[in-house]
Amino acid sequence: MRKHTKTLAVIFALLAAVFYAINTPFSKLLLNNIEPTFMASFLYLGAGIGVGIMYLFYIRKEDKSERLTKSDLPYALGMIVLDIVAPIFLMLGISVGSASNASLLGNFEIVATTLIALFIFNEKVTLRLWIAIGFITVSSIVLSFEGADSFHLSLGSVFVILATCCWGFENNCTRKISEKSTYEIVVLKGLFSGAGSFIVAIIIGEKIASLQYILYAMILGFVAYGLSIFMYIRAQRDLGAAKTSAYYAVAPFVGTFLAFIINGEKLTAIFFIGLIFMLIGSFFVVYETMLKHHCHLHTHTIVHTHDEITHTHVITHEHWHDHFLSEEKHEHKHDDYINSEEHRLAHVKG
Repeated sequence: MRKHTKTLAVIFALLAAVFYAINTPFSKLLLNNIEPTFMASFLYLGAGIGVGIMYLFYIRKEDKSERLTKSDLPYALGMIVLDIVAPIFLMLGISVGSASNASLLGNFEIVATTLIALFIFNEKVTLRLWIAIGFITVSSIVLSFEGADSFHLSLGSVFVILATCCWGFENNCTRKISEKSTYEIVVLKGLFSGAGSFIVAIIIGEKIASLQYILYAMILGFVAYGLSIFMYIRAQRDLGAAKTSAYYAVAPFVGTFLAFIINGEKLTAIFFIGLIFMLIGSFFVVYETMLKHHCHLHTHTIVHTHDEITHTHVITHEHWHDHFLSEEKHEHKHDDYINSEEHRLAHVKG
């Protein structure tokens, strides 16, 4: 894969994190006027409708092969169902446990995504990526830490872990269809997940907000969910679920900084300690992303003559390379020499 393609994928992953990060501080303001489950519904619906409008301008240019087919249905349905179930588990976890515990355990999504990618979807996870995810997870825990008693295993913790596992599966389901139309995926995810959350909100008896705040929530949903998911899926095409999830982990830091500006929250020493771990983890992710590991299988055909009889030998060997991606083609000059007239004559003269 060319260098600029991977670089663009990294930019998409980081933009996805930044767009999602604006969700927390602005949602905090809107939650004063909108019930939580309805809020989730309007965010999803805003994403689906907003990207759907974008799709209208692109659909004629789209290759028909990009569109979702019946074979993609299991992953699409899994993606939608998991996006409905995960927030329900999270709400249950918060209702029977502490908010700080839920925040801390919510960062397990990175680890869940990677483990599921490795053991179920057979995605390669290298040692460097494990190290990166370890640092990023520690960073997220540091950022969420609110005291020695903030982490304890409880029924609430179990529900939150279930929520992160659902999102881990959802990330991998999305990865399986990420080569297909990003527009279709986001529209389906937004409209159906939003409708599911809307039904749940009605069932649990939440009160619907005024049209003004619904509009604000949907605009926020278009940016924080629609554009974020769009960029996330585009990044997954080239980086895979595990690496994209690792880059996406910068979202808590962006969100914390925005909370400082918008909500007046202070940037504590914990933030800067976590930032150090995040930078170390990000270094390993970038290093891993810019390296390409592959094995070359070489076949050399050697022609030489002894006693007026021509002999042909085929020699095969293989070796591994670590290459930093570049636009230049990888060439083996010694193959050209072995097959050259100069090399053949050298054997004849010998």
